[in-house]
Amino acid sequence: MDELPAIRVDDLSFRYGDRLALDSVNFSVKSGAIFGFLGPNGGGKTTLFSILSTVLPLQTGAVTALGHDVQNDSARYRQQIGVTFQAPGLDRRLTVLENLIHQGHLFGLKGEHLRHTCQELLAQFGVADRQADIVDTLSGGLKRRVELAKCLIHGPSLLLLDEPSTGLDPGARHELWASLEELRAEHGVTVVVTTHLMEEAERCDELALLHLGKVVAQGSPSVLRSRIPGECLTIVADQPEVLKSRLAVEVQVESKRVGETLRIHQPNGQQLFGQIMDKFSANIRSISLGKPTLEDVFLMETGSRFAESVSE
Repeated sequence: MDELPAIRVDDLSFRYGDRLALDSVNFSVKSGAIFGFLGPNGGGKTTLFSILSTVLPLQTGAVTALGHDVQNDSARYRQQIGVTFQAPGLDRRLTVLENLIHQGHLFGLKGEHLRHTCQELLAQFGVADRQADIVDTLSGGLKRRVELAKCLIHGPSLLLLDEPSTGLDPGARHELWASLEELRAEHGVTVVVTTHLMEEAERCDELALLHLGKVVAQGSPSVLRSRIPGECLTIVADQPEVLKSRLAVEVQVESKRVGETLRIHQPNGQQLFGQIMDKFSANIRSISLGKPTLEDVFLMETGSRFAESVSE
């Protein structure tokens, strides 16, 4: 018998007045997976995250998570989730340890058991030596580690992280993801993240691409990239629209304009590379050949480049 998904969402829609933020969204998240929502600002990530974390109520559709109806059984559901929002959620005036202890009190934890749990989590995230420090004195990366420890104080089965790498340098971002992968591997925690960063999306087991409130594609990063066969040529030109027309006429190749660049997906990318250089080298500032990326998948599915969005 197949294991029940950690999250199942059916026909979920949400409006802010006249604006449709989520439009009949359907997806499921496997138990013990790292699942990512990838999309630009305005795609619906924040609204979806707010519903999953019970900040926003359901309007249309159904959400079942950890065996609970999120709308009608929200109290018990909240007991089993840990949430880290994009905006910092630590009390800056308290120490690291005090933040964790007060979080534990919210879940009815106390005494020696709570202190032992705090010490274990601080050690796990490499901040045990900073437990007496005021949070405001920590770097962004250390604060994120403390936030992760804080949201795990009650042993949740599901971890929800909204843009977890916000404000982190590359080294701190790598450490954060190493911690998430360790949580999944050693404790079976299901992790759901929202992100607009391609490198983060590549570390997820599965992704849902969000655009204008719709899930336009879902699958593992490799499966999504395999939707585009062959290779991708990226051309930077002074007059991209002129070159686009010439490519269509003289080489019979269709290209997509993305800002000042042209993108071409072809099974015979290397051969085409040579043809284009022979004919149009004087019109090209640079040209590169590579495998399709998740951004290419987004462009193919939506007709828009990843950065073209509205504020959510």
